Formats: sequence, C-alpha cells, structure tokens
Amino acid sequence: MSRPRPWVIVPGIWNSDAEHWQSVWQRERGDDAVRIAPASWGEPDPGDWRDAISRAVASCAEPPVLVAHSLGVLAVADWLVAAAADAADAAAVAGAAGPTAAGAFLVAPPDPAAPGFPAAASGFPAPRPIPAGTAAARVPTRLVVSDDDPYCTADRALAFAETMGAAVLRVGPLGHVNVASGVGAWPAGRELLGAFERTL
Repeated sequence: MSRPRPWVIVPGIWNSDAEHWQSVWQRERGDDAVRIAPASWGEPDPGDWRDAISRAVASCAEPPVLVAHSLGVLAVADWLVAAAADAADAAAVAGAAGPTAAGAFLVAPPDPAAPGFPAAASGFPAPRPIPAGTAAARVPTRLVVSDDDPYCTADRALAFAETMGAAVLRVGPLGHVNVASGVGAWPAGRELLGAFERTL
C-alpha cells in the first residue's frame, strides 16, 4: 500500500483546539500531516499566513493536500493567487518554481464583508480569481459549504467557489462546521476528503 498523501492543516483564526475535527484528523494522520505555524494566530497577517503555508508545503516530501477551515480558506485562496503571481515573476528563472499543492479541501469560508467577520482579520480579502494557465489555477479544489453558516451565506460561498474555480460540496445545515456546530470528529467530512483524494 502506498504512503498516504501528506496534508497541510490550515486552521482559522486562533488556531483549532484539540476537539476540532482538524486536530482530530491531524492526530489520526500522524507524521503525514503538518499544521501551519504563523506568528499571528490572534492578529492574523495575510503575509505571515502565506509564508506559513509555503513553509508547511515545502516541508512535505511530495505535494500535499491543503485542508483548511474558516479563515484558513481565505488564507489558502490568497496563497494560491500569490503563488501564481510569484511563478509569473520567476518565469524567466530556470528551476524557480515554488512550493505546490496536490489539492485543496476548503471548509466553511467566512465572508470578509459580513458583520461577524473578526476585525483582527480585516486584512484578508475575499477569494480572487487565480490567473488562468498557472500551476496554482490547476490545483484541484473543493469548497465545502454549509447551508446555515453564520459567517457566510450559502449564496456568497457559491460565488467564492465560482471565483476560485472550485467544485462545491454542500453538506446541509452544519453551521460553521466547527466544535460549536456539534460535528465532533466529522467522519462524514473525512469521507468527503477521502473521496476527493482518490481523484488526485
């Protein structure tokens, strides 16, 4: 049996606690999962989080799947756009390709324009289009959308998916898909991720 594809865990603001499904999945995955380590968990800085994602991806033996939740979704979307721009800047330099991802599994994006969006994270934009023809644009992406997420309407999340070129996985009324939503270890989500990984 082949070794599992590595994961990069990208939590939301303040990190994910031990009971969050991201933390449960990371423990179960063991050494094949790495969590980003930004310096600005509580006062998130987009550049710091981009760099943290790049470091985590570069630490993997092969291109990983990014497993993001909440603000982590916006961070991954920002990272993909920045990666495309960096690749364009380095196009004339032989061997200058940066870290790459095999896929992105993005859960419960928050809406930066919504009233409940944390002021501390105001530097994070809504997802932007990834330039066509770049390696970042070819990263297969799934956006998991809850029908009653208090931080983002389903319509707004669907618009984010269209902007990013992501396929949508609707999971019904699961709130923000976190501990407060009562999803626990979220085994149904793990099945969704497994099915996605089998397509990569």
